[in-house]
Amino acid sequence: MRAYERLLKYVVVRTPSDENSESVPSSSCQFDLAHLLVQELKNLGVSDARVDEQCYVYAHIPATPGYEDKIKLGFIAHMDTVSDFCDHDIVPVVTENYDGKDFVLGASGRTISTNAFKHLPDLKGRTLITSDGTTILGADDKAGIAEIITMIQCLKEENISHGPLSVAFTPDEEIGTGASHFNVEEFGADYGYTLDGDTEGEIQFENFNACKADFEIEGVNVHPGSSKDTLVNASLVAMEINSMLPSGDTPRDTEGYEGFYHLVNMSGEVGHAELHYIVRDHDAATFEVRQQTLRHIEKLINEKWGKGTVKLTITQQYRNMSEIIAECMHLIENAKKACENAGVTPLVEAIRGGTDGSQLSFKGLPCPNLGTGGHGYHGPYEHITAEGMDAAAKVALELVKIYADKVKA
Repeated sequence: MRAYERLLKYVVVRTPSDENSESVPSSSCQFDLAHLLVQELKNLGVSDARVDEQCYVYAHIPATPGYEDKIKLGFIAHMDTVSDFCDHDIVPVVTENYDGKDFVLGASGRTISTNAFKHLPDLKGRTLITSDGTTILGADDKAGIAEIITMIQCLKEENISHGPLSVAFTPDEEIGTGASHFNVEEFGADYGYTLDGDTEGEIQFENFNACKADFEIEGVNVHPGSSKDTLVNASLVAMEINSMLPSGDTPRDTEGYEGFYHLVNMSGEVGHAELHYIVRDHDAATFEVRQQTLRHIEKLINEKWGKGTVKLTITQQYRNMSEIIAECMHLIENAKKACENAGVTPLVEAIRGGTDGSQLSFKGLPCPNLGTGGHGYHGPYEHITAEGMDAAAKVALELVKIYADKVKA
């Protein structure tokens, strides 16, 4: 079975995580996929595969006899998807010999256009996989899961010698808690790789520092006919707060290592309003400046409109794993070599986001990220190719071969 065939089976199992939930996992539907994956691993001879009470799937593949002393290598992907565009059944669409041009997504009224997705002509001739345009596809990150399991199948079928291997599939990555309850000791690897990136060949070990910033605004609501010097419109104060942020520091206006403030949700009326941001920056010092800017805005607004008008809550999410990976750059050099062995061009670049690996790296498991072959994640324009998935699975397989010769220093 090719990786994309597994993907088609996984994406129809809806697994949106829920950022408003306090349970672990945040949505019980994630267990549906977890149990399916455990059975699939057992069918491949991975006898200890199991899902724990918090919906983490763990499995181990013992070393080939004589390779027990080699580096213990792990592979990780996440089972949940974003909740956006995931409110009804997902219908994957497979298009063979894609022509590299604008692609109409069924009757949804949406088109994956070459203007928005400049890489599309490079996919000409491949087998393109999308949704029908009314939902996400779910390749983020079920493609990573499919590629890891396909890699395991290849190990078995081709009788490839290897050191000790660990596999884990996590819940709730999309809401930033995928690594929160990860049992590093049970996973048992010296190093890991998440398969949770975009284009095949991506190698990422630098990610954003990240936090959430929530403003709660309390207004003074009185009759507008007699409100002179009394009424404080919370919604207008919210607009004022947003106007105090740098106008060019948004996701649309930034790239590469440039950080941003991203207004993800707002609500309000005269008496009460809320602004919810995510804040990102690769540089730790600049990241701290961004947070100080938000605190300064809170101070100024309260001075202007009265103490207690605005309350700012900043919640830390994850840190840039580069400071950890810098001590074990063999993970990056060997990933580049694995790409070359697989006939894939290595693309070492910073993540404009985060992965489970960023948190796991600070929990003692250095864990850079690899591409899965997908594009346009977190929306109805998500797409991937069968060939890109084949390449990503092969890169993982080549990494196993490389580390079969490595003993931990």
